[in-house]
Amino acid sequence: MLTKKRLAKLISDILNPFLVSFAVIILLSFESTSSTSDALKWASISVALSILPVFAIVVYLVHIKKLGGIFINPRRQRNKIYLLASACAVAGCVVLPCVGAPELLVATFAAGLASIVTFMVINLWWKISLHTAFAAGSVAVLIIVYGDIGVWTLLLFLPVAWARLELELHSPTQVATGTMLSVLIVVIVFQLFGLIGA
Repeated sequence: MLTKKRLAKLISDILNPFLVSFAVIILLSFESTSSTSDALKWASISVALSILPVFAIVVYLVHIKKLGGIFINPRRQRNKIYLLASACAVAGCVVLPCVGAPELLVATFAAGLASIVTFMVINLWWKISLHTAFAAGSVAVLIIVYGDIGVWTLLLFLPVAWARLELELHSPTQVATGTMLSVLIVVIVFQLFGLIGA
């Protein structure tokens, strides 16, 4: 029988930051290009600059027991992940404009970089929920891009927030802080890129 804890763990494992980021990159790549081949090209480049290196190194660190888990790890262990993710985000922010990537993807990388740096600083003293931060930031991006249709992605965010609380991996304050900061950063960055109301 599927208990609440098992359901919460299943939701957390499926709607994890890596998979959520991958889905957003795919959607934005197709939204900002006119052909499938271009969309796949920009999606591949974006994933190679962001998700793949971080995920590969996280898996390796878990394998050699330097991290407690792929999705669950103590606050101090997160520093390595934040540094790596920051380096990848910087690379994306530099490389994507140079190779003519769609502005939507560049803005998303910029928002990601700002978020990661902010969360990394906070992590020196306190642990916020990355699951809910990534989910909320993704929802904000999709609402900005797709309007009313994007609002439906809230139906994916709410289970993530519930799951992190149900598993007692974060406090309500940590979940709320991750959510609010992520949304605020996305709105500010997209506003600076002129993508809100465009």
